[in-house]
Amino acid sequence: MNDPRGGGGGLVPTLGLYTAAMIVIGSMVGSGIFKKPAVMAEQLGSPTLMVLVWLLAGTVTLFGALSNSEVAGMITAVGGQYVFFRRIYNDFVGYLYGWAVFAVIQTGSIASIAYVFAEYTGYFVKLPTLPPEWEKLTFKLLGVIEIAPFTAFGTKLLTIGCVLLLTSVNITGVALGGAVQNIFTTLKVVAIAGVVVLSFSVGGGSVAHFTQSTPVSTGALGIVGAMGAAISGAFWAYDGWNNITYVAGEVREPSRNIPRALFLGTAGVMTIYALVNLAYIYVLPVEQMAGSKLVAADVMTRALGGIGGALISALVMVSTFGTTNGTILASSRVYYAMANDGLFFRYVGAVHPRFKTPARSLMVQGLWASLLVFSGTFDQLTDMLIFVSWIFYLLGALGVFVLRSKEPDTPRPYRVWGYPIVPAVFVLFAAAYVVVSLVENVRNALFGLLLVALGLPLYAYFRRRASRPAAS
Repeated sequence: MNDPRGGGGGLVPTLGLYTAAMIVIGSMVGSGIFKKPAVMAEQLGSPTLMVLVWLLAGTVTLFGALSNSEVAGMITAVGGQYVFFRRIYNDFVGYLYGWAVFAVIQTGSIASIAYVFAEYTGYFVKLPTLPPEWEKLTFKLLGVIEIAPFTAFGTKLLTIGCVLLLTSVNITGVALGGAVQNIFTTLKVVAIAGVVVLSFSVGGGSVAHFTQSTPVSTGALGIVGAMGAAISGAFWAYDGWNNITYVAGEVREPSRNIPRALFLGTAGVMTIYALVNLAYIYVLPVEQMAGSKLVAADVMTRALGGIGGALISALVMVSTFGTTNGTILASSRVYYAMANDGLFFRYVGAVHPRFKTPARSLMVQGLWASLLVFSGTFDQLTDMLIFVSWIFYLLGALGVFVLRSKEPDTPRPYRVWGYPIVPAVFVLFAAAYVVVSLVENVRNALFGLLLVALGLPLYAYFRRRASRPAAS
């Protein structure tokens, strides 16, 4: 069994602080920072509000990471928040989280981020397509989700190839997967720094852009609703900060290194996002930004001419390739831990005898993510599960208070800074975010809950199987 009090089973602790921090940064910095600013400019029409949203979302994320760090320092078992929830609450809450991670939260993220990698590969290589009549074929699932399996067929094939390649890399060894993460995350951070420097040096921008606003149409909630919609986009860009906890059993000195990695990684990404947005605004007025499909490409084209678009496409490819790798590496440990606890299929709980990796968990994850790619529904599915993700983020921060009450004498290598204010602020914000999400998009929120509920029959099956007497 995978002990919820610590230990990595048959997995080997080989990852140091640098790699752990790179997993945090690499899991967060994907495609969001290249796409979301244009959407936010359209929603808010104000450069000041745009920067404020990124800083607010970053601060809230940092509060969540600091709160999570206290629990992560106490519980260093493979499986991260799944294991946390079992110990804080019970097996049922832990299972629901793990099931949601498998059903769409992380597999959907793998599919969608790898898809962006494949899209931008198309900038350099012509990908195959099917006849138009095939590309247009769609099917309805449960009368709600529209499946388009043949649209952008070549892009989908390359997406699946990317997922399976990185799955194979991570099966071969966590050290190799960590090395890939280090290389691609370092490359993306250096390249993003280059974008910022070039924007301010040769971008032909103006400080006047920071005070220029443009009128926008808002819904019933006015600017509050617009801010809420914009912050949702920022949270998507910041998402993935907790992935490092999934591989706790493979990190050296996890009680010390995981809290440090969470703080350094989250604070680093917050700084990166703030600088990048300032660079975008300096080069492009908010009105032009609002009409852009890829802000970063327009900014670099302004700075370097035609080659700028190619460089940004290459940067997006590097960024999304690294993020896909980090998500594949980390998320597979959740299902491995669940299987060893009797809360998932036993087959998934084996460690590769040679490579000492959760090979079967990686394979099952890769296959399911590939199916989501072919379904053509991953963007819609991940939108639905953002609501569910924040319910679990809320429960995770609330767990700091629960464990301090249940286990006051348990050693805490790290105690959350600013307790009880920091975790309380995060809990209150997460609760407000969940309520607003439910009000603003009832269908997606309820369908997200339905997807989680689909795991209930399996939970009953796993519990019945676990209660059977072992064969003699």
